[in-house]
Amino acid sequence: MEGERLASPARSSGLPAGGAGGESPGVDAPLLGSSGSSTLLQAEVLDLDEDEDDLEVFSKDASLMDMNSFSPMMPTSPLSMINQIKFEDEPDLKDLFITVDEPESHVTTIETFITYRIITKTSRGEFDSSEFEVRRRYQDFLWLKGKLEEAHPTLIIPPLPEKFIVKGMVERFNDDFIETRRKALHKFLNRIADHPTLTFNEDFKVFLTAQAWELSSHKKQGPGLLSRMGQTVRAVALSMRGVKSRPEEFMEMNNFIEVFSQKINLIDKISQRIYKEEREYSDEMKEYGPIHILWSASEEDLVDTLKGIASCIDKCSKATEKRMSGLSEALLPVVHEYVLYSEMLMGVMKRRDQIQAELDSKVEALTYKKADTDLLTEEIGKLEDKVECANNALKADWERWRHNMQNDIKSAFTDMAEENIQYYEQCLATWESFLASQTDLHLEETSEDKLKNLLEDRLCLMGDKG
Repeated sequence: MEGERLASPARSSGLPAGGAGGESPGVDAPLLGSSGSSTLLQAEVLDLDEDEDDLEVFSKDASLMDMNSFSPMMPTSPLSMINQIKFEDEPDLKDLFITVDEPESHVTTIETFITYRIITKTSRGEFDSSEFEVRRRYQDFLWLKGKLEEAHPTLIIPPLPEKFIVKGMVERFNDDFIETRRKALHKFLNRIADHPTLTFNEDFKVFLTAQAWELSSHKKQGPGLLSRMGQTVRAVALSMRGVKSRPEEFMEMNNFIEVFSQKINLIDKISQRIYKEEREYSDEMKEYGPIHILWSASEEDLVDTLKGIASCIDKCSKATEKRMSGLSEALLPVVHEYVLYSEMLMGVMKRRDQIQAELDSKVEALTYKKADTDLLTEEIGKLEDKVECANNALKADWERWRHNMQNDIKSAFTDMAEENIQYYEQCLATWESFLASQTDLHLEETSEDKLKNLLEDRLCLMGDKG
């Protein structure tokens, strides 16, 4: 049902140490400075040209490759992750292209769902073929997102669209909903493909290449239900415990996320409201023009004027539709994606705190000698390395995310401004043309009246002389 790929099953391989597209130079994106206050954050959170100090990382050219590839169940040896950082001066060459298209509805006795065709083209050596075609449903995307979070707890995983969008009585699987979701899923996969670390995740490769039965089998691998429940209980306990002293740079990062979340959510709500009002205005305009045409049938002296108004309204209505299309395709999806990103960032910070809380609990146990000191010392060494890796992975990915966010927001609002200018210029030119035609018509009528009066005066004079 979910389709088959075009080539033979992909070989199973671990994360590569490098390869085409594996290294990514750091991004010179501004970060929160150590001297910034929460007041300045609130005032400057969306000031995209601000100059801020960079968060401390190993190097601005350090790659994210393998920095955060541990999972909560896999202990790390001292410096094992740090030693895997790569440096590369050459720019990346895109070698993975993904397209999500052709949504298809499936109806069974149990459920109704949509699958999407995913076409992958690549030149990477770890793939068995250069092109793959599979079909995936939304639950498969959710599985992939969960596996990425599990393997890379402090990397910023791109957000998925919500499972349901319920506004009034909107049909769950109408064409607009399916198309909106398709675009969001397409962006989700391509953001992963462009990420210097996530792009080499083994589960991501399986998602892109495996046949339906292979994917189902792969999903069954890993820890069982009881093990997952144990991890969840442990994570909740660590979350409740909290951290004693979060580093200052992560305090600033958390403050930024909170303010950013407030602002972007407000912008999203206002943008949605503006779009709704513009849609209602456009619908009214479509009914407004024809009324003038009907009116002109009963007003012989106003026929040209009324038809001219109707024509102007029709042109402005079409211009409004074009602007609405641009708003729904360019601005709204970008703003809403970053609403979802703000939620993802909060989750990343929570997972970072859980790793640190685990270290704090071991240190506390060693202090009070609640367990075997030698074993605790060994565990603390591993956890210290794990915390350091998690922190540096988050700082580097944070810098990358900030750079992308600034570019996306700037581009979205710049495009909106240009479309608004074009829209108002077009409407202005339409109405100015109408006014000019009415002025010319008035001048012609005035000239005809003057000539008619002159002729009448001369005829009167000739009659008097006779």
